[in-house]
Amino acid sequence: MKHHKIAELLKSEHLLQEYTVKGWVRAFRSNRFISLNDGSTINNLQCVVDFENTPEEILQQINVGAAIAVKGTLKESEGKGQRVEIEAQEIEILGEANPEEVKKTILSPKRHSLEKLREQAHLRVRTNTFSAVMRLRSKLSFAVHQYFQQNGFNYVNTPIITGSDAEGAGEMFKVTNFDLNNTPTDENGEIDYKKDFFGKETNLTVSGQLEAETYALGLGQVYTFGPTFRAENSNTSRHLAEFWMIEPEVAFCDLDGNMDLAEDFIKYVLSYILENCDDDLAFLENRVIQEDKSKPEKDRAPMKLRDKLKFITENNFKRVSYTEAIDILKNSKPNKKKKFNYVIEEWGADLQSEHERYLVEKHFKCPVILFDYPANIKAFYMRLNEDGKTVRAMDILFPGIGEIVGGSQREERLDVLQNKMKELDVDEKELWWYLDTRKFGTCVHSGFGLGFERLVLFATGMTNIRDVIPYPRTPQNAEF
Repeated sequence: MKHHKIAELLKSEHLLQEYTVKGWVRAFRSNRFISLNDGSTINNLQCVVDFENTPEEILQQINVGAAIAVKGTLKESEGKGQRVEIEAQEIEILGEANPEEVKKTILSPKRHSLEKLREQAHLRVRTNTFSAVMRLRSKLSFAVHQYFQQNGFNYVNTPIITGSDAEGAGEMFKVTNFDLNNTPTDENGEIDYKKDFFGKETNLTVSGQLEAETYALGLGQVYTFGPTFRAENSNTSRHLAEFWMIEPEVAFCDLDGNMDLAEDFIKYVLSYILENCDDDLAFLENRVIQEDKSKPEKDRAPMKLRDKLKFITENNFKRVSYTEAIDILKNSKPNKKKKFNYVIEEWGADLQSEHERYLVEKHFKCPVILFDYPANIKAFYMRLNEDGKTVRAMDILFPGIGEIVGGSQREERLDVLQNKMKELDVDEKELWWYLDTRKFGTCVHSGFGLGFERLVLFATGMTNIRDVIPYPRTPQNAEF
């Protein structure tokens, strides 16, 4: 049976025509009014039942959570709250939902905490909050691809299983085919990875950057958009063990061009959802307003959600050197009064989220791009500046989030790159292929990484990163 999407019918001007809709019952009032939702929109379609001429066994099965098909005439609504409604002629129960069982779940029509919703992550997308978040995530994902495709980038799928640690952090999930109760060892009693599936030690990727760089040096400009993994035992509202990364790499592009690209990209994707997701944004904006009512004034969102997104799209990002930022932080009130958990005492400190948010939310009151970081707190592949102590790195800082983008001009000089790898104990033999790109037509090139979930977090007004990915993977949690 052909059916129409509810989103389509709610906007339709073709009244007094017959349509079929399919969806899940959100509410059934007075044996007469069904609120039906099919996931295509935050808004429900009201279906009016002629209960006197509807079989009793059908009426008894129209319960919250049930899947039904309704065939009827689209009419102008006589009641308040909706422009149109369906006058039902036929109702078919497609999937029952036992009311007693529903009461035990988050489908029951009452307010549930986000923690409770996480416990039933397989059902939470049927709530208004999570359907809105996931539709926005989908639209943002589309906008990511659209931006890069329209600007001549090639989409590259970099390996998920890798032998290299791009970040040099070592927080990686190992991949093995060994029987963990009987792992082969070599003559030194150490695990013999030569006998493993890939013949060497392998891990789940933390970044597709190094492989993307090699492709940028052949295709000019590329981007990756895929899952990455960090075995970091961080049980916070900002960290996931599995998340999605957007990583463009561009040949013949310096740090200034990289900052321009990152700012333009972010403004584009946020503009896209402002133009295409107003109903979901309005719902999520109101949700934040309601949540804020129970918070102290200082913890409330300073701007409404859509105003915050417009503020990003309509204003230039402030560009500030790391050195200037350190001076600002050292002289700030929270630092002088030792209110920061990590007091800034000298140049070279690795900035924490509290410092990043102070710069954005208190000092500049706009998005900030920090650049030219100390070399010893950044990765080996970042281009060394002439001063010998800073690198051409940049981070974009957002209100409420802290760092949302990290990037750099890459070190294109073979000798400098090799020296840096020696200093940081990065194995040249493992990355021989990466070094090759500096031998055959090396050139200035740059790129950045953006954690997609942090972008979704910012765009939806949610406060916990576990609530913007369908099934969060965190320490001690791989449910579903």
